[in-house]
Amino acid sequence: MSGEKDAKTPAEGAVKSDKRKQSLYFPESMLEEIKDEAARLDRSLSWIVQRAWKLARADIKKLPSVDDLGDDDAESGPGA
Repeated sequence: MSGEKDAKTPAEGAVKSDKRKQSLYFPESMLEEIKDEAARLDRSLSWIVQRAWKLARADIKKLPSVDDLGDDDAESGPGA
């Protein structure tokens, strides 16, 4: 009866949504801004964060990795 198991798989070309949960922590002021935008757009917090990631990921990929920074750069980088 392995045919029953196959019936549960998504149709070819269908997108399977991954619903894994992850806790993310934001500064309170940033979270309030996200909540305000979610209310304004009548969307969930999750939708707002996912959309923001999609819009920003090209810029984020341009940032140097920790390995790309020299020893001197790491000490004078952001937050130093």
